[in-house]
Amino acid sequence: MTIRENIMGLQHLGIPTVDMEKSIAWYTEVLGFTNIEEKKLPEQNLHAAFLKKGNLVLELYPTEDASERVHGHIDHVALDVKDIQEAFAEMKKSGATLLDTEIQTLPFFEKGVSFFTVLGPSGEKVEFNQFL
Repeated sequence: MTIRENIMGLQHLGIPTVDMEKSIAWYTEVLGFTNIEEKKLPEQNLHAAFLKKGNLVLELYPTEDASERVHGHIDHVALDVKDIQEAFAEMKKSGATLLDTEIQTLPFFEKGVSFFTVLGPSGEKVEFNQFL
């Protein structure tokens, strides 16, 4: 399977926020998103919320430095893939700049997710993500 066949579509957009509670409230109460998953993993210094409206999913996560947010910053685009192992192997072969040296796994959603991130041609972060 090639990477073109492996990618199924957009999985989520990652948005850093300086105030998680305020951001979650705005997206849910004002815009009508549903909070479908929120996890705080203090041992990994991780907090993330996934909000959904239609087929659009946003991942909100905290940033301590407001200066990291230049003009309302979207941090990464996550692509949904069928086979994370094949996607990782193909991206390694392609010569893409890998930001992860191995596939990562986090306990989000029912069975977890596996992912890795590469840099696109203009320095944008593109995450390849598979629900487990």
